[in-house]
Amino acid sequence: MTVFFTADTHFGDHRTINIQKRPFASVAEMDAAMIERWNSVVAPGDVVWHLGDVARRPADVPDILARLHGFKHLLRGNNDPDATLTVPGWASVGDYAELALDDRALVLCHYPFRSWNGQHKGALNLHGHSHGRLKPMPRQFDVGVDVHDFAPVTLDRLLMTRGKVR
Repeated sequence: MTVFFTADTHFGDHRTINIQKRPFASVAEMDAAMIERWNSVVAPGDVVWHLGDVARRPADVPDILARLHGFKHLLRGNNDPDATLTVPGWASVGDYAELALDDRALVLCHYPFRSWNGQHKGALNLHGHSHGRLKPMPRQFDVGVDVHDFAPVTLDRLLMTRGKVR
């Protein structure tokens, strides 16, 4: 079992193509590419932490979740209404999480933090929301699809992007 992280998929949202300058001609193309890329790296038994902003319309979320591999945990983003949180298919739903992975403390939230629990003891802050437009602090990583070729990313891959972080 591998653990992945992602955020800011914004499935079904045409505005995201223009605002974030995503390289897709249509919403259908964007959604299909993100589902294909997700399933090309995530196996059915893997775990994915989605750090918010799943889809434009909550009514679309059940079909999207059914098409995506893995056990999916959601941490609410600013574009996730209550109806998205109550859709069957989430392994868990929350606003914030702390977990340990590969002997590394992780602090997860849709929003990037200026400071976080364990920051000066090596804990990492994984977030979404900024679509790659925020200069990261040490030990802080944007896991959004705009930064990671529109696919979920592993902790090892994140650490390789900037070299191992102490």
